[in-house]
Amino acid sequence: MPYDRSAGLAESVRALAAGELTSRRLVEECLARIDAAQGSLNAFRIVRRTAALAEADAADRELADGARRPLLGVPVAVKDDTDVAGEPTAFGCRGEFPAAQEDSEAVRRLRAAGAVIIGKTNTCELGQWPFTEGPAFGATRNPWQPRHTPGGSSGGSAAAVAAGLVPAALGSDGAGSVRIPAAWTHLVGIKPQRGRISTWPRGESFQGITVNGTLARTVADAALLLDAASGNHPHDPHQPGQLTLTDAVGRDPGRLRIALSLKPPFTALPARLQPEIRTRVLELAEELAASGHTVEEADPPYGQIGLTFVPRATVGIAERVREAPHPDLLDRRTLEAARLGRLLGGAPLRAARRAEATLRDRIGAFFTSYDLVLAPTTAAPPPRVGALLGLGQFATDRAMIAACPYAWPWNVLGWPGVNVPAGFTGDGLPVGAQLLGPAESEPLLVSVAAQLEARLRWHELWPPQPSTADSPAA
Repeated sequence: MPYDRSAGLAESVRALAAGELTSRRLVEECLARIDAAQGSLNAFRIVRRTAALAEADAADRELADGARRPLLGVPVAVKDDTDVAGEPTAFGCRGEFPAAQEDSEAVRRLRAAGAVIIGKTNTCELGQWPFTEGPAFGATRNPWQPRHTPGGSSGGSAAAVAAGLVPAALGSDGAGSVRIPAAWTHLVGIKPQRGRISTWPRGESFQGITVNGTLARTVADAALLLDAASGNHPHDPHQPGQLTLTDAVGRDPGRLRIALSLKPPFTALPARLQPEIRTRVLELAEELAASGHTVEEADPPYGQIGLTFVPRATVGIAERVREAPHPDLLDRRTLEAARLGRLLGGAPLRAARRAEATLRDRIGAFFTSYDLVLAPTTAAPPPRVGALLGLGQFATDRAMIAACPYAWPWNVLGWPGVNVPAGFTGDGLPVGAQLLGPAESEPLLVSVAAQLEARLRWHELWPPQPSTADSPAA
């Protein structure tokens, strides 16, 4: 009898430790699901079939000897911006890439926890956009409605978890790239404090705005994967104190003051919250109030925070383009962003980095009145596959800001945020909301997210089984 795909990360760990199944069987079944879905969802760039089975056999030998580690024998996926020894890291780009010589620090820690790295998931080119498609690998599709994108840039990880191909996956978030695909695929997505999960071999990724995070169906599974991946390389510039987020799952957060923030932060282009998403977020606010919290409308004092984001993001792209083995194969929008980054790499970048402390002080003062913020994760539901792929630079930026104006300020601040499922539009498309907190607030955010999960049971809903009508060609 096949192992239930809904078992999740924590339940798989328990079943393996109890001897109810073997790691090899679990990995074989994940590989079979990946194979069956790859033609329709296209979630993976690399499937480590032979290596994953060998890792599973090694885990089974450990389990038989009585060894216990947090993720021993459980398959997980990582995004293809993360080095896995022996595999290329193409980060959504075309061309041939050399195999990584060493694991990234996050993957090293996952292995130390006993995880089996089953494969690397698709991401858009250099993680720039809230869709996961391109000439390097085609289009990754949303398990809920395959004509639509799962979001980006961690769209492959989100699609793989939402479809039950793997119980949890690592992603990265530079402007919402964990939280946006989590919202658009009905998942929990945790963007932790900067430095909580190392980005080594880069001390900072995209000038510090990008962090590694986790995607899973439940808060407990997302927290478990984050705990396993957390920690630092000795040379990491950001090294927050250690936390065990699984301890916060099920903990009573107390009665909190929650700011409901529906106004998009400063953007140079127009953005408007679509009514259906507003309704779903307001329903979550009602659930929080029913749990005993005080919820009132209030917006953090963002000011012109966007002016500090652009230099860091574009300089980060310029740095990656300089390293690219095949720059002539890059998207024209990537090259345009890199040109802007080269212009902003001097005084504007230094000013943007200096402004972070002022922004933290100003927005941090908001948290003397409120414990956390509830905000939409996106302003719109997931667009159709291909809707943004062929646009020029300005049109792409305009479409991105219109759909996703809410997530990126917390990347500038380096603070944690958690996407939680908020339900569906009338067309059956998933949407989400984010819980946002100040520095070091992951335990509080996780406890509130788990409180909502206990009320709403979102993890019990699954995408429909694929049909001919849902196929990409239909």
